[in-house]
Amino acid sequence: MSIPTTTRAALASKLPNVGTTIFTVMSKLATETGAINLSQGFPGFDCSPELVSLVEKYLRNGFNQYAPMTGVPALREALAQKTFAEYNVAYDPESEVTITSGATEAIFAAVAAVVRPGDEVIVLEPAYDSYVPAIELNGGIPVYVTLTPPDYAIDWQLVSEKITDKTRLILVNTPHNPTGYVWTADYLNQLANLVRDRNIWIVSDEVYEHILFDGRKHLSLMTHPELQERTFVVGSFGKTFHVTGWKIGYCLAPKELSTEFRKIHQYLTFSTVTPIQYALADYLNEPAHYHELPDFYQRKRDLFLAGLAGSRFTFKPAEGSFFQTVSYAAITQEPDYALTIRLTKEIGVASIPISVFYNQKNDYKMIRFCFAKNDDVLIQAAERLRGL
Repeated sequence: MSIPTTTRAALASKLPNVGTTIFTVMSKLATETGAINLSQGFPGFDCSPELVSLVEKYLRNGFNQYAPMTGVPALREALAQKTFAEYNVAYDPESEVTITSGATEAIFAAVAAVVRPGDEVIVLEPAYDSYVPAIELNGGIPVYVTLTPPDYAIDWQLVSEKITDKTRLILVNTPHNPTGYVWTADYLNQLANLVRDRNIWIVSDEVYEHILFDGRKHLSLMTHPELQERTFVVGSFGKTFHVTGWKIGYCLAPKELSTEFRKIHQYLTFSTVTPIQYALADYLNEPAHYHELPDFYQRKRDLFLAGLAGSRFTFKPAEGSFFQTVSYAAITQEPDYALTIRLTKEIGVASIPISVFYNQKNDYKMIRFCFAKNDDVLIQAAERLRGL
């Protein structure tokens, strides 16, 4: 008698083209080789001791159970007050401010709230790597508008040509990761002209809102009345206060959008770590905690670029974020991915190839460094890079 055999079920991937992120790859390689890690975007220094003390206070005083799904009221109120003080835009903390488990969760929930199968989403690339998976997992179709160095200017005529009756969402990011460019008032007006009288929503990734240089001001999409009414503005306490490991973000959106956003959020993470929310609510009450960031990070940008001044890299100083892109075209024509691996192994500095932020892996001989590190680390990294 023959014994029936069984066949293991085959799992069809929802993201067949997605592997391990470049950030994980490069950070792992940096650890294995002992390289200076200027690849993944996290600060190389600790947060304020005052903020740690606030967290400890709430940990020790019993604030350790589920937070409300939308966020601790004190934090939502503090964030609404800060937003009004900074941008003169009022959001109702009860119905229009939502605390999330990181900005990446907020971006996913916003995309899921508006994108249906077959909807098209405009993506300005190079783009942060969570955008397209969020679109595809919700049945959307990414439509790419490619920006190129050295200034990564947006061709608004090209954006207009990409918009169809199926366009449902546009994803934007300012200050921009990975390139460090910052939107202007003209960009806000150009976008408003494109979406006017169309059923198009916007997700605006503004996690580096307080990290701008050379006197620039952050022009949030919320500051443009036509854009504000159709935009999910996403921010990050982790990026602002050097606590990326806490994964605390938020979404500001009009009530109609927030209602749909929260329907998704409540089944993604439901709520976010409670004592940290209370601590952040207290910490937000002192504006100096975020007003000091532009000068703090500009000194680090300038220190790193001064160190590269004697090298064969060429660059345009970043306008915002804590990333600096450089061109290595005068040094070698090898692929950017191969170069970043070689730099990590041979001279001990890890970076990120810009091609990974493009759908077609466009290689413009550009790599990205994170300068949110201690000064001695930046000086040592620049010294190694000068010898390339």
